[in-house]
Amino acid sequence: MSTSKNSKAAKVTATERRARVAAQREAAKRAEARRTLIRRISIGAGVLVLAGGVVTGAILIHNASGGTTSSTAKGNGIKSVPATPLTAVKGAATSPPWAAPANASARAKAAGLPMLGSEGQVLHIHAHLDIIVDGKAVTVPGNIGIDEAQQQLSPLHTHDTTGVIHIESPTKADFTLGQVMTEWDVALTDKGIGGLKTGGGNQLHVYVDGKEQTGNPGAIKLAAHEEIAIVYGKDTSKVKVPSSYTFAQGE
Repeated sequence: MSTSKNSKAAKVTATERRARVAAQREAAKRAEARRTLIRRISIGAGVLVLAGGVVTGAILIHNASGGTTSSTAKGNGIKSVPATPLTAVKGAATSPPWAAPANASARAKAAGLPMLGSEGQVLHIHAHLDIIVDGKAVTVPGNIGIDEAQQQLSPLHTHDTTGVIHIESPTKADFTLGQVMTEWDVALTDKGIGGLKTGGGNQLHVYVDGKEQTGNPGAIKLAAHEEIAIVYGKDTSKVKVPSSYTFAQGE
């Protein structure tokens, strides 16, 4: 009987191990696919297609003063990164988990951001976002701000599920948490996140580098290597709030 139980346990362990390996391989494939997409977008941005005197695609134009602005990206009606960023989040009141939106271009437009043919290099920084609901981490998905079908990306986007927010802009500008959440299509105010509202014992706290913030969380400006944590639930005092994040080398 003991031998039989040990045999079953071994089979379960082996099955779990194979499942973990398969999941890791799948995650690696998805990450490589995203990297390939970014490379393809960057290469494509260097090619200008002239048809009937019309330039298509998103390109970068150097103006007379030596600055750089972004052109209209495939007719989405947005010509450049706004000087004044969105701070009032435009997002859906739904419950977690929250997937990346199906139409990244539409969500970038809602955030007031252009879709570009390559990652901007004038401003290139990274911040990190943690979301904790009822003591459990909520995944920040990859491909926020990346339109794979259109081969375009916003200057504000995610590549994977690490929670790292990439700010890669063709112009110097301020970017906000409000823009991130709008691109993600997740509502956020000081009264709740998504469909989760404060009240009835539920609280919402927002931290930057471990320090609690007050007021509209959408107005928080993103800075290099900044750690933003959104904590929601009844027992928020028991949550260990991260005050920093270890970024990959080069980020």
